[in-house]
Amino acid sequence: MKALLSKAVGGPDTLVLEDVPSPESKPGFAVVSVKAIGVNFPDVLIIEDKYQFKPARPFAPGGEIAGIVKSVGEGVTHIKPGDRVLGNTGWGGMAEELALEAARLVKIPDAMPFDDAAAFIMTYGTSYHALKDRAELKPGQTLLVLGAAGGVGLAAVELGKQMGARVIAAASSQEKVDLCKRHGADDGVVYGRGPFDRDGQKQLAEHFKQACGPNGADVIYDAIGGDYAEPALRSIAWEGKYLVVGFAAGDIPKIPLNLALLKGCDIVGVFWGAWVGKNPKLHQKSVAELLDMYTAGKIKPYVSERFTLANAAEAIKHLASRRAMGKVVVTVD
Repeated sequence: MKALLSKAVGGPDTLVLEDVPSPESKPGFAVVSVKAIGVNFPDVLIIEDKYQFKPARPFAPGGEIAGIVKSVGEGVTHIKPGDRVLGNTGWGGMAEELALEAARLVKIPDAMPFDDAAAFIMTYGTSYHALKDRAELKPGQTLLVLGAAGGVGLAAVELGKQMGARVIAAASSQEKVDLCKRHGADDGVVYGRGPFDRDGQKQLAEHFKQACGPNGADVIYDAIGGDYAEPALRSIAWEGKYLVVGFAAGDIPKIPLNLALLKGCDIVGVFWGAWVGKNPKLHQKSVAELLDMYTAGKIKPYVSERFTLANAAEAIKHLASRRAMGKVVVTVD
């Protein structure tokens, strides 16, 4: 079988497509014939050794997959060969076949296409955990989403509306803000490309404040970081919650902690991958709720572009450019 491998630290150009042995089932595991792979920002970081996890090389990137169960190991009872499934993998997904702990696999509805399934679990899982478990978002609250047209951002927009919030989408172009409005955002902010000087940060903070209104944002969802973080925090409501989701801008911001004191707010970390490992039953409940929303037509991944496994490195490069909107998916013939 073929797999896209990271054999040396570097960007997408260092990835190579090679033939590797097909995996075998072992106790507690299942082998999946992969049909689609979701591309996410951690795929950019993990091949550069900048992610929280650093797998031994060679490894394939690809943190979420959808496909058909080929075989199962001893002790696996909740899935069987022939089942259509999705799974969060961490890495290893960009391959024609994948052996994965069976507990990471979830059966998907018959009507759910594989590209939707591959674009589903990391974005909606992360954003649902952030908004429901970490922020305890309530109906009528104001939610400001940074990087709102990206995978996790657009999922946060949709879920925020389903949870009854007023959603403000912040993105780097009017085209991206318009996409967010089509997915339920009430209003939007177009911000420029950083880095910003102090005057630029103050101006950005004013844009956020004007969009959020006089009371500020009750919850801020930040998957961008960098120079955008402090201006966003300045727009938070009294006793608001600032969700630290990721750093797509590339830099980890240094936040003046006097702002947290003056706003009486919480700065809350969101590490969905670790939470899943520590709370498997809660994760299963959340996935069931998300699939119910999908089946009811309340949420749906926006897959903007599709690549084949042969040019999957280009998919990662495209995501790293920050030009992508919604989800990018690699399909396997």
